Order: sequence, then C-alpha cells, then structure tokens
Amino acid sequence: MLATKQQIYSVLHEYNPWWENAADAGLPSWERVASVELKEWMISPPTPRAVLISGARQVGKTTLLRQAIRALIESGVAPGQILYATFDHPLLKLTGLLDVVKIWEELHARKEGASEYLLLDEIQYTADWQTWIKHQVDFHKQRRIAATGSAMPLTLTSPESGVGRWHTIKLPTLSFFEYLKIKEIQLPNIKETKSLRDVFSWTDAQRIKAAENARKLVPYFHDYLLRGGFPETAKIENVTTAQKLLREDIVDKVLKRDMTALYGVRHILDLEKVFLYLCLHDGGILDIKHIAENLGMTRPTVNNFLSLLESAHLIYRLHPYGYGKQILKGQDKVYLADAAISGSVLLKGKALLQDTAKLGVAVETAFFKHIFTRLYQTSIAFSYWRDHKTHHEVDIVAEVGGSSVPFEVKYSGSIQGADLKGIRAFCEQKKLPRAYVVTRELADFRVVTSDSGTQFLQIPAVLACYWLSKSELE
Repeated sequence: MLATKQQIYSVLHEYNPWWENAADAGLPSWERVASVELKEWMISPPTPRAVLISGARQVGKTTLLRQAIRALIESGVAPGQILYATFDHPLLKLTGLLDVVKIWEELHARKEGASEYLLLDEIQYTADWQTWIKHQVDFHKQRRIAATGSAMPLTLTSPESGVGRWHTIKLPTLSFFEYLKIKEIQLPNIKETKSLRDVFSWTDAQRIKAAENARKLVPYFHDYLLRGGFPETAKIENVTTAQKLLREDIVDKVLKRDMTALYGVRHILDLEKVFLYLCLHDGGILDIKHIAENLGMTRPTVNNFLSLLESAHLIYRLHPYGYGKQILKGQDKVYLADAAISGSVLLKGKALLQDTAKLGVAVETAFFKHIFTRLYQTSIAFSYWRDHKTHHEVDIVAEVGGSSVPFEVKYSGSIQGADLKGIRAFCEQKKLPRAYVVTRELADFRVVTSDSGTQFLQIPAVLACYWLSKSELE
C-alpha cells in the first residue's frame, strides 16, 4: 500500500462528512428522474443486485449518489454503514478498491443484521471491478452497491457474466424538464399526460390550449439546445462561456485524458478528427469508407474510434431498420449525446438559431435523447429506416412492446404533405396504426389520419421533449 491507512482514512473522512454527523453541503434540493429509481434500488431493492450508473462526464452521476446517501440517512440508516469513495481521486485510485473497502471495514464495524451501503464513483479506474462486484453480490448479501462510470459501457466490459448481478441506470444529459428545473424557470400550466399515446385522444381544444401555454417555453428550449444538458454549463449565464467549458471538458478530459488512461489510445489527434467529423455531421448516416479516405485512416481504425466514443457515452449509434443482411450491409446513423456538443466543440455561439438546417439537426438530436432515455429499459432496439429505391427515410424507429413506432422530426416551418412521404410510406408498408411527427410550429399540434388509416400525431418539439421528460411513450 503506497499510502498509510491514516492518509486514506483522511481522504475518506472528507468525502463522508455524515460520519461525524455533518451535513453534505451543496446538494441541490431538486432531483433527476433517475434519482427515484436509484433510491428504490438502494432502500428497497426489487432483487439483490448492484446498481451501475453509466453516463458521460459532468452529467450529474456524483450528485445522484450523494442525494441517494441523503435519502438513506433520512430513512434511518446509520451513517457509519455508508461508504462513498471516488476513484477519480489519485490517492484512492492508487490504493485500489479492495484496500479502500478494507480500511472502511476496519474503522466502521458492521452492526449485526444491518445492511451496508457502498457508493463508488468512477469505478472504471479500479482493477477487476466487475469480478469484485460479482463476488459481492454473490457472497455479501448484506451489501447494497451503487457504482458509476463515465468512460466505459458498464454492462459490456466484463469478461465475467454480469447477468443477474447488476441493474443498469443510464444517466443522460439533462432532459428539457430537468433543465427548466435547474434554471428555476416558472413552469406554465400545461396539461399533464401519462403517455404521449394518450394525446391522440385529446380534443382540438385541449391541444390548442396546451400549445398556447407552451409558447413561453420556446425561448428556453432554444437556450437548452445551445447550452446543453450538462448541469454545470446549464447554470452559466453566458452562452459562449458555457460552450467553451463544455468543449474543454469533452476534448481535454474525455478525448485526451480518459481515452489515454483507460484505453491506451496513442493517436489522440486522429480520434479528435473523427469526433470533429461527427460534430459536423450530427444525425447523419455514416459512410465509413468515405470518412476513412477523407481523414487518411483505415476503416478498422475509424470503426474502433466510433466504438470508443460510444463507450465514453459521447455518441449513440442506430443501425438501419431490418434484419440480417439489411443490417450487416447497412450504414449506421450517429447522434451526439447532447444537442449542444456540436455547437460547443465548434464554438458556434448563438449562430445555431439562425441556421435552419443545423437547428433542425439539434432538435432531432435532443428528441432522440429523450426517446432513448424514456425507452431504453423496454425497447428492444432503436433504428432508422431508409428505402434505397425511393430514398424515403424515417428518422427514428423504436421497438416498443413488439411493435415498431416511427418518429420523424421536421423542425422547419409548417408541415406540408411532402414532408411526410417517408413516414407515410413506412407506416403503409408495415401497416402501423400510429406514428409521431415532431414539428416546429405550435399551430401544427394535431392528429392527421392517412388514407391507409394510420394516425399521425403532429406534436411541437418543445412539448414532445417536455412531456417525454416526465411521462411514458406508450
């Protein structure tokens, strides 16, 4: 052990003020939607499993853990039975997971029959953490463990099977509703809905009223697209400063530090080139051969970098809709993890709001994040559809309850019949009962029925993201 037990305990003491009955200062009173799920697994778990929280840097994973600790203490858990440790700290990283837990065990003897709570931040910096968690779940039933990681796909990295040992919570950047909460915006009186599907049965009057009440949220929605859903940058008043900070966090800390430390990436400049390409083509369909030729790399290198960026939770990849050869021969579509990343990396400032095409891409990216966050636990897959003969496309297709649910984002003026050719063709081909079209104009909030009988809910993006932050899709 490189440090003494006293030195390690001093670090742990700073991170665990409740051991001395001190309050954990600086915690926000409002909580993320994921907080409810985490507290359930820590206080009254449905089954004995560890919880793994994955997400990009600066999305609020540490705050989520600290708020869970506050809830545990308020529920009557003895403070000494709770350990919080972050392996982003150099001393704890060098000490290692096993020795940190051992020192805590020596200093805080477990009460007979009492549960222990281990909340471990940035666990990817520790060796063999997957095997350790598996062992804890199998042989230490009294322990409830929550761990976070920002530069790894927590559910996929283990050579050991994690099935039945952990439950995964994917923490994305702030939803639009969470952004409004962190900015302390007074919310308008908008009719609530438990499901977007319920909106199909609303009256025209109900939709008109909801759209009008949502009008005051449109400027905040555009602001959200510029600043992004990272809690720290969301609170910065100056847009340029917020984007500069976000750029530094992503490029300097994730691409240059994490990729080198965790994956041994040596050609960081090449990785940056690929990431910059994605920022310039957010929401685009990737031609790997074209990218490789333009950037002077091999196709395997480009594919490897894409996998690393996905592991760092900076991008989402969608396969083409279909099965077998349709997927194998198809090209992936890529969304950045947050709508503000592209503008921040390119330092665009407020120019996005004057570029109709780029604004539409940002809205599509934001909408996909909301759909993914709401459905990833229940959706088998997300994809996009493209007919190579007619060139018709559908932006997003989610598999929900064994059915395909298509979404088309049209954030440029009022919806015209020609705008819906792709999604109409897809619905007619698959004989789907309903579909969603995300619009810009509040006046486009309506239900339209096609000749084939498909119902299309045309819903303004500001309302779609607002409701998806709080409700279910189906």
